[in-house]
Amino acid sequence: MSACRTENVAPATFMDDFGDAITVGVPLKRIVSLNPATTDLMFALGAGKRLVGRTHWDFYPDSARLVPDMGSGLRPNVEAVLGAHPDLVLLYASNDNRQAAAEFRAAGVKTLSLKIDHIDDFYRATRLLGRLIGDSARGVTVADSVKRTLDRVRAATSKLDKPRVFWHIWDAPLITIGRGSYMNELVEIAGATNIYGDLSEPSPTVSIEDVLKRDPDYILTGPEGSDKIRDDPNWSASRAVRSGRILVADTSLVGRPSVRLGEAAAELARLFHPGKFR
Repeated sequence: MSACRTENVAPATFMDDFGDAITVGVPLKRIVSLNPATTDLMFALGAGKRLVGRTHWDFYPDSARLVPDMGSGLRPNVEAVLGAHPDLVLLYASNDNRQAAAEFRAAGVKTLSLKIDHIDDFYRATRLLGRLIGDSARGVTVADSVKRTLDRVRAATSKLDKPRVFWHIWDAPLITIGRGSYMNELVEIAGATNIYGDLSEPSPTVSIEDVLKRDPDYILTGPEGSDKIRDDPNWSASRAVRSGRILVADTSLVGRPSVRLGEAAAELARLFHPGKFR
């Protein structure tokens, strides 16, 4: 990974998604990222070598595996993180992390909590992180590059038929994707319609009876989900299942709102429109 260019900047104060202020005047050297999306971004911004901690879900790029594993990104082990002597901790802005954010701040560690649930959140986070590490130009470049890919996929699928899709995330309870998630945006960019796009939550719980009533053209799931659906007799009433229209997505690609959003949209477009999108 190429070295990150740093710039001399006057101290600036930013507000994170918990409403907490973070003031930065010099580039930060030791960063613990407890959010897979921000770990991806650190490498894309050329700052991967500054990482001194990550979660055990952070496998991209391959170099991330060399960063010390700090465990879960939710309710992290505060003592273990502080033991890495970070000058910045990146958290996902979930209520589960409010206490940890307060403890890091009390210990004098700069803490930035970001809720990256939509594609616009990704653009904002990328530009902000570029400024925080002292390379705002790189932040703009990365954000714009992802946007160009997403725009290309959207344009290529805009005149294609829009199949109706059910996105199977979890089996018990049955969880899907609603309008509150970037994954709903990916479905639309890739030229399809999410049958639960009318629900505002990011990951609503639904019933199989309601899925059958909504009658999707395709069921989108991961490798494990596809096996469960095929083996569960309750799904045999689904027109999509009977017709063999179960689409298997690469969950490591589509499952995080980060630098591979464009690749994720293109992969979904190929699944929804075989032979029509390349």
